[in-house]
Amino acid sequence: MKRKNPILAKDNTKAKIAVLVGVFCFLYIIFSFKPLREEIHLTPDWTIAIDREGLSPESDEDLVPFKLGQAIGYFSEDGRIASCIPYSFNAAISPVYYAVYSSDNSHTDVKTPDGNTVLSLDAPGFPFFSDDRIFVFFPNGSSVARYSSSGDKIWEYEDYSPITAFSSTKGGSVIGFADGQLVSITSNGDIDQQYYPGGSEFSAIYGVGISEDGSLVGCISGLKSQRFIVSKRVSGGHPKVLFHEYLPADSNTIRLVKFNSDASMVFYNYNGGLGIADLKEARSAHVPLSGTVVQIEESKDFGLMFVLSRDGNQYTVTVLEPFDQVISSTSFKAVNSFLLVKEKFVFIGRDNKISRLTVSNR
Repeated sequence: MKRKNPILAKDNTKAKIAVLVGVFCFLYIIFSFKPLREEIHLTPDWTIAIDREGLSPESDEDLVPFKLGQAIGYFSEDGRIASCIPYSFNAAISPVYYAVYSSDNSHTDVKTPDGNTVLSLDAPGFPFFSDDRIFVFFPNGSSVARYSSSGDKIWEYEDYSPITAFSSTKGGSVIGFADGQLVSITSNGDIDQQYYPGGSEFSAIYGVGISEDGSLVGCISGLKSQRFIVSKRVSGGHPKVLFHEYLPADSNTIRLVKFNSDASMVFYNYNGGLGIADLKEARSAHVPLSGTVVQIEESKDFGLMFVLSRDGNQYTVTVLEPFDQVISSTSFKAVNSFLLVKEKFVFIGRDNKISRLTVSNR
């Protein structure tokens, strides 16, 4: 009987093990391989000064509004100033309407971006525009009314307590009062909720927001155990609380509350940071931020949130990926600033200049 060579057998075993290891590594690489993730890039395009006018855009051109210092106006996406209107006391502007007004305003001429007066409101108070929605806050500080595009009053709400916070979308409006009351009004003027969120030692509303479809309302409520609450609007009934948390620090400053476009997330500013509630996953996160959040803008195409915050004369633009990942942050000194996001473009105003950046995946 022929005996096997132990050396050859050992080499054979080693070869088989090597082959198996090689096959395993090959399969691991194949099944675990993922394409490299594209990175977000912000590319500067142009910077213009608002104190000089460029070529007049076409009458049907989609213009972008701005408010910087003591001037409001409109510019085109390609960087031409369409109008620059100075004002002495205050002004209101949206993509659809603008108006300038005085401290004792008793009459408001509402104009379109081309400068034409489309309606006159014979109502004392201060105008406010949210897209194509027209509001007037009356001098007593505790009442507000909405007007149609023809100047007719759609609804009016008055209370004994001063208004401290207000928000409006196409889905309706929500009003916060100094006594802690929260009132939500449908787009046609029906009061569907009127309640006191409570839960803190001192009652007051320090920020409100309403989702684009009007189904959800968020608010910052109270002092000493200040808290953030998201509720579902229920017509004629008590709201259903979907999310609730006590904030890390109290603040008696009015803060911003903003839902994203599909109401899956809501952002809320508090003393020392930005809170983010993921309503689908029932979780929250906190991003440290100094100062007060001025604007929150969403880039739907890229799934990003742009946050403009202010601490004295220092502004910071923070870019977030859902749900709470900070992918970029930059700060600059300015007296006045604004932030707007439109499709793939980001517009940043800084004192007397406006810049455009393009968002891309590369």
